[in-house]
Amino acid sequence: MRNDADSQLSRAEAERIALTRAPGGVVREGELEKEHGKLVWSLDIAVPGTSDIVEVQVDAVTGDVVSVAKETPRQQQLERK
Repeated sequence: MRNDADSQLSRAEAERIALTRAPGGVVREGELEKEHGKLVWSLDIAVPGTSDIVEVQVDAVTGDVVSVAKETPRQQQLERK
């Protein structure tokens, strides 16, 4: 886990941006991490009506959405191991 001071974008701002990619969702987890040479906020969003999680990565400097991926419950379980 990285320090929030490394980011120019607050977690709250990153969550607001990420939730535009998963309308009606609720952020369950979030962390600042380095992915492919970029500092990103990685946010797991639960969406009502499904057991999938939408993982949205937001560039911590520019606020751009870097990636959006759906994870099934099975994928989530494997990721925790």
